[in-house]
Amino acid sequence: MVHIVGAGPGDPELITVKGQKYLQEADVVIYAGSLVNPALLSLCKEGAEIHNSASMTLDEVVQTIEKAESEGKMTVRLHTGDPAIYGAIQEQMDAFKARDIDYDVTPGVSSFLATAAALKQEYTLPGVSQTVIVTRQEGRTPVPDREKLRSLAQHGSTMCIFLSITMLDKVVEELIAGGYTEETPIAIVQRASWPQQKIVRAKLSTICEEIKGKDIDRTAMIVVSPCLAGNYELSQLYAPTFSHMFREASKGTGNK
Repeated sequence: MVHIVGAGPGDPELITVKGQKYLQEADVVIYAGSLVNPALLSLCKEGAEIHNSASMTLDEVVQTIEKAESEGKMTVRLHTGDPAIYGAIQEQMDAFKARDIDYDVTPGVSSFLATAAALKQEYTLPGVSQTVIVTRQEGRTPVPDREKLRSLAQHGSTMCIFLSITMLDKVVEELIAGGYTEETPIAIVQRASWPQQKIVRAKLSTICEEIKGKDIDRTAMIVVSPCLAGNYELSQLYAPTFSHMFREASKGTGNK
């Protein structure tokens, strides 16, 4: 059996209880060494076979798992964050299917959510933005025209941009060309939830200058959103004039 497990964003305590259980029981662990916090490997049992996939090809990963399966061993394929987002797991799952290898997926806390926690920020504020776009700037991996930053920026919603910090000048150019104003707030969070967590806040017009000398590396998350400005309407959920299935509106409000 193969368990594809989301390791979370970095803090070892942010792996799920289920993911931790699988990691503790695994005979073979293949982890994304360039991103997964190595502290998680301390959960592995004595004698577990551990492989760093940063230096492995897809074929080598699959062959290692095939060997473990033939020996009746349980494997954990440990991915950073949540494996469904830029985890390159589909090609692995398809390879498992082709070889009749049984597998399942355990979700994890994505770095864009750990980034919100680091910023102490809600991404969906009433009257400001009710949509979160998870995307990336085009690089070696192409992006369809309809999904380029310039097109997505037309919505003016909260945007969480992965894998793009090394192209920040191009990111800013595309966002402004697409409709965000130069005054739109932007935040860059490096290694959200890690001890080395770093946050830089600015406006689109100033962010490229602001990060100079800050030693921001390729793992940083970019968040652009009018929500970061701090102005919003109060939610109706807790309003005394608002009735819902668990609470009636306060007496005298006329809202039933």
